[in-house]
Order: sequence, then structure tokens, then C-alpha cells
Amino acid sequence: MQTLTQLNRNTTADEVFHHLHDRIVSLKWVPGTRISEVEIAREFDISRQPVREAFIRLANLNLLLILPQKFTVVRGFSSEKIKRSRFIRMATECEILRRACRLATTKQFEILEQDLEDQQNSAKKMDFKRFHILDYDFHSHLCDAGDCSFMFNTISENKAMVDRLCVLSLTEPATMDELLEDHRQIVSTLMNRDESKLMIAITKHLSRLDDTIKGIRKSHSDYFED
Repeated sequence: MQTLTQLNRNTTADEVFHHLHDRIVSLKWVPGTRISEVEIAREFDISRQPVREAFIRLANLNLLLILPQKFTVVRGFSSEKIKRSRFIRMATECEILRRACRLATTKQFEILEQDLEDQQNSAKKMDFKRFHILDYDFHSHLCDAGDCSFMFNTISENKAMVDRLCVLSLTEPATMDELLEDHRQIVSTLMNRDESKLMIAITKHLSRLDDTIKGIRKSHSDYFED
């Protein structure tokens, strides 16, 4: 059984992780930014242990490179890792949606339709940060529809590899409109339980990243490691 001290420490590590993750994904800290345990601990007025735990978690997501006794730096984009994560995500979400075609309930369809409405409101307000959060919710609800809630962690881990690319692309108004239309097609074909068209819709949606990568490599080549 965990002691109260252990529970508090774990909670603190989670909070630090989420704060630092947000700074990295939002590109407040761009690739190449150096950070230190000492400075972060001082900022949050905590010991270095929970900061170290948060650093390790971020390193496991390939967002930080930790060089012991030297420094810690925000990692750049890796084309090879992005390629691998996209393959995993494509295979995973296609299978989830095949299951959703058979298993999704009326209640789950209502939740997905509400997601679309919320996304539309965010797009109208040009609130790309909110849209990014809603995108996570949408894909989580697709997992629920396929009775695969347990797979969302896998999707989240692989989305982490491309989150910063998505944030860069979402600053373009047309990008939110394109993604919203993709989501509408996914929901529409899912509600019709048309598996063939649903596979086309999700493949098109997940493949949009190809052009995004090409564009960002041209405009921010220094953000890439390879």
C-alpha cells in the first residue's frame, strides 16, 4: 500500500509532467530548448524527484533527450519515429472502426455528433488549441464506439510523436476545416455502418499528415533530427 507521501509525490510528478508536456506540444519550448531539473524544481517549488520522474516520462515519449550529468533538451521531430508511429496508429484505428461498425450504440453516435458540433464552434473561433484537445476526445470516443477504450493509450502514445506537427498545421484556418470535414465523413459512414467507405475516410484522414510533414520540413527544417 502506498503511503500518503508516495501518493502526493506521484500526484506532483503527474502535474509537472502535464505542465511540461503542454509546453513542448504547444511549442512554447521548441526543439533544441535546454531545460534543467534544478530550474523546474525551483519554478514549481518542489524537490527534484518528481521533476526527474516527469522528465523520464517525457523522454519515453521521445519528447526529451536526457544526457546525464550534462543537460536535457527538447527533442526534434524524427521522420523515422513518425513513420513507425503512423503505421501503428493506422492499423490500430482501422481495426477499432471495423469493430465500431458492428458495435457502436445510438448513445455513442450522439456523443460523436456533439464532438462535431464542439469542433465546429472551435473552428469558427479559430481556437486551434481547443480544437486540438477536442481531436483527442473525438478519437477517444471512437475507441469507445469500438469497445476498445483500452487502446486509446496506444493511440495517444503514437499521437505524441506528431502532436507538435499538428499544432503547427492547425494555425492554418483551412487545416481545421479539412480535419472537421474528415471527422464528419468518419461519423457519417460509421452511422451508416458502411465499413468500406469508413476505411476510406479514416485512411484519408490519417494520411493528411504526409503533406503536413513535407510543408513543415521546408518551413522548419531545423526542427527535424533526421
